[in-house]
Amino acid sequence: MHKLLISIFLCCVCTAASYSQDNETIAIANEYYGSGEFKKAMDLYHKLAQNKRNITIIHNNYFFLLLEFSEFKKAERYINKLIKQAPHNLYYKMDRGLVYWKAGNKEKADLIFKRYINQIQTNSYQTRISAQYFVNKQLTDYAILTYETGRNAMSNEYLYSLELANVYRILNNKEKMVAEYLNFVVQNPSNLNYVRNSLQNLLTQPEEYTIFENLLYDKIHEDPDNDVYAELLIWVNLQQKNFYGAFIQARAIDKRKNSQGARSNRIGLIALENADYKTSIKIFSYVIREYPGTVNYIMAKMYLIRSYEEDVRNTYPVDEREIRNLIADYNRFINELGINRNTLEALRNKAQLHAFYLQEYDSAVTILKRIIDIPQVSDKLKSSAKLDLGDIYILTNEPWESSLLYSQVEKENKETPQGYEAKLKNAKLWYYTGEFKLALNHLDILKEATSRRIANDAMELSVLIKDNLYIDTVGTALKMFAKADLYLYKNNYDSAFTILSTILVDYEGHSLTDEIHYRLGEIHMKTGQFDKAIASFKIVSENYPHDIYGDDAHFMIATIYDRQLSWEEKAMEYYLSFLTKFPGSLHIAEARKRLRILRGDFESPSTESSLENF
Repeated sequence: MHKLLISIFLCCVCTAASYSQDNETIAIANEYYGSGEFKKAMDLYHKLAQNKRNITIIHNNYFFLLLEFSEFKKAERYINKLIKQAPHNLYYKMDRGLVYWKAGNKEKADLIFKRYINQIQTNSYQTRISAQYFVNKQLTDYAILTYETGRNAMSNEYLYSLELANVYRILNNKEKMVAEYLNFVVQNPSNLNYVRNSLQNLLTQPEEYTIFENLLYDKIHEDPDNDVYAELLIWVNLQQKNFYGAFIQARAIDKRKNSQGARSNRIGLIALENADYKTSIKIFSYVIREYPGTVNYIMAKMYLIRSYEEDVRNTYPVDEREIRNLIADYNRFINELGINRNTLEALRNKAQLHAFYLQEYDSAVTILKRIIDIPQVSDKLKSSAKLDLGDIYILTNEPWESSLLYSQVEKENKETPQGYEAKLKNAKLWYYTGEFKLALNHLDILKEATSRRIANDAMELSVLIKDNLYIDTVGTALKMFAKADLYLYKNNYDSAFTILSTILVDYEGHSLTDEIHYRLGEIHMKTGQFDKAIASFKIVSENYPHDIYGDDAHFMIATIYDRQLSWEEKAMEYYLSFLTKFPGSLHIAEARKRLRILRGDFESPSTESSLENF
């Protein structure tokens, strides 16, 4: 008995010593492998593989090296041995096929892979890990076959749709990828946001959105009552800034769900915010006509007037008669509904028209103070009215009153878009008055603002000040330029033009030259002198393409030909060259959208008529 215990003890000691020695050898082999010294690693793995306890630790590296060194016979014997030892190990079975694939015997590999895929077709867990194996080994066709075989075996055409979408993404097969994403969202509509977010990152070219759009139309034709397809078609049209196309789908869902124009109104607002006034006017007019007496009717009526207002403001030169017609429209709207939370915004818009286009400052101030003094008014609207009042005090040469109001709003709305808006207005006020250092203090903070528009505006003004103060520390020319900007803000184009022209003569070759020509282009455009506007913008886009206004000037030329002169060929020429010359511009999406509209890409009468009865 004593001798037996000693023998067992010695055996355990030897085993432990051997195990410890193997662990050290494995660590050394792995180190060789990691540093790319594959031959040294291979020699050690050969020895380690003789002990089956080491296999699970070394297998991946050792098997890779066997294939890397084309030792296919040895790899075949090795894998066959492992399969005998562990007949249920899925990876070993697939590794066996991989040996023949790497050895160039594709037929035998194909036979092994397909036989294996058929064996696991009804097991979803094994299907997923097997397909992932094929993806990792860059055998994506077999990954697809694995998922599709499993899908057919389970009689579920939507099974593994997300997994297949990811495989097609790897293959850059966008058409099949989006088809599988559609399968994924159809089986569970709660996946809609996930799919939209995924596609936003994966679809990068206009033609890819077109492929998706056409696929959605096919799906709608097959299943017209499925709102998922319509919701995605709304999304894809919004991505392309085709707001009317989005409205067609929103209108259909409104009818089916009896939502009284709610979705249509939302699309109308998006169109309005994106300066597509003709479309927003169509949408709001439709809601007013179809849903009288509803909350959406009230909102549509107000935003219809706002759409006309924005259209009038951006059609140059602005017609005073149209401004007075808009004020009359606002008056009728307010009289119809009385003063309430739905009409206070209209009242505020009316005040801006009085001040900025008719110079009727007293009327504007009276209206805004009335809004501010109403106890039930929301804090947000009250702050907006204060900001408007501050703007008007700039027009009436009362900058300290303006700054006081801006500061109040900033203090009352810290770390909010409205607070940042107030800070930006204060920065511009200091800029107008030549207090550039105070302006920069505000602007440096605003460059981190959450609103992209505010951050960009702050960055643009900051660069303008810093670039020109660096050259002229006194800032004489910059002060004149800022004063011209103040006149532009007041719509006093003659005074602004005189100052800008003086700077060009008195400070010839100054770093402000490109900014001056850009401002002159704006003045000519707003006064209806479109040929002169184009000439000024051309100076900037052709001579200063890489400066701050290079892309803006080129875009403005295209816009004038498009929206003011209705010269479609010229507009398309400039939009197309803009896409090539300024691919990183903030205007790129709008330029692409306008080009597509002018080319007629969004015209789809057959689709419109087929959806008319939804």
